[in-house]
Amino acid sequence: MLETLFKLQENGTTVRTEVLAGITTFLTMAYIIFVNPDILSKAGMPRDAVFVATCVAAAIGTLLMAFLANYPIALAPGMGLNAYFAFGVVLGMNYTWQVALGCVFISGIIFLILSVLPVREWIVNAIPKSLKMAIAAGIGLFLALIALQGAKIVVAHPATLITAGDLKSWPAILAALGFVLIAALEYRKVPGGVIIGVLAVTVASALLGASAFTGVVSTPPSIAPVFLQMDLAGALNVGLVTVIFAFLFVDLFDNSGTLIALAHRAGFLQKDGTVPRLGRALIADSSAAMIGAAVGTSTTTSYIESASGINAGGRTGLTAVVVAILFLLALFFSPLAASVPPWATAPALLYVACLMAHGLVEIEWNDVTEAAPAMVTALAMPFTFSIAEGIAFGFITYTAIKIAAGCIGDVHPAVGILAVLFVIKFAVIG
Repeated sequence: MLETLFKLQENGTTVRTEVLAGITTFLTMAYIIFVNPDILSKAGMPRDAVFVATCVAAAIGTLLMAFLANYPIALAPGMGLNAYFAFGVVLGMNYTWQVALGCVFISGIIFLILSVLPVREWIVNAIPKSLKMAIAAGIGLFLALIALQGAKIVVAHPATLITAGDLKSWPAILAALGFVLIAALEYRKVPGGVIIGVLAVTVASALLGASAFTGVVSTPPSIAPVFLQMDLAGALNVGLVTVIFAFLFVDLFDNSGTLIALAHRAGFLQKDGTVPRLGRALIADSSAAMIGAAVGTSTTTSYIESASGINAGGRTGLTAVVVAILFLLALFFSPLAASVPPWATAPALLYVACLMAHGLVEIEWNDVTEAAPAMVTALAMPFTFSIAEGIAFGFITYTAIKIAAGCIGDVHPAVGILAVLFVIKFAVIG
């Protein structure tokens, strides 16, 4: 049955290899079951219910990828998008989390339509590489600021907006040590380095009395408080068009880039650079975004951490099935998730931020018409505390600088149209 479903021999793998690859992938991305509830709880969502929604959305999305595309790629609520959901849409714009879930659901529908139609490729190809890299890096900087706040290393200040916190406090010290531990473990290629760091800080916090330890295993909490709670009517408010676009835009490019990178790592890329079964993979991913919103979490997306399982030999959807099963088993560890303090997840956020900032390397620094808009994009995200604003500033700046420099031919029509729409949005809505 497994051979029929996943074509193991054709892909040069075995059941044992796929199982080990699935375990490896899960260990490298399991931190999300602790980090996601922590972030979304800031938006007023019930932490225990979000924990269940995170595991369920990851399991369903990963199974879709396994059976539709037969890829060893796992999915879960995306980092950056969950922060934008909580801090940008709910806390920043004062919308309810139900409305934010509605925006995620609608963006998933649009993503599905674009995945079926050739429009997706037109949009992806239209955006200059410098802006794509800047968006990834900007989200990384956004996550870094959230991490430093969660660790109480950075705090608010009435005169300078932010300043250094009490660096002698246990949260700051433990978060710093946790980050060093994670970076060292990842350098040594220790499987599950990130989750080891999170759990190490959690245990240390409990032993020092800095946080409470509530247990390890229990029956799963109820998902009812967040299940099917998205407010679609509220999400259709004209003021939320930019929010929906931000969810869609980031998911679109994050997925495309992740899938291409993972396909290259696994040796799936064709000679012409195309990715086989890419359409099916994107359909699985966009469907996962909608399902994730329905069960009660922010945008579910493909995880670059799947590369760890691919490096371990995973080549088919059986790897993804193993990951999905492990996410379902994780449902029984809700007390452990509830015991994780914000400064224990902060090192994981900061480490992910470092990885995402790597996109700055690929910006054309010798061309100021490319570099300047890229920096505006990347810096605007943490300084405005909004991914959507950063994207908007980037498109407007890119188009304006290119036109002023006499390089209007470099501006793709799609980029120019979006820049004009963003200007109108700021002028009319704010």
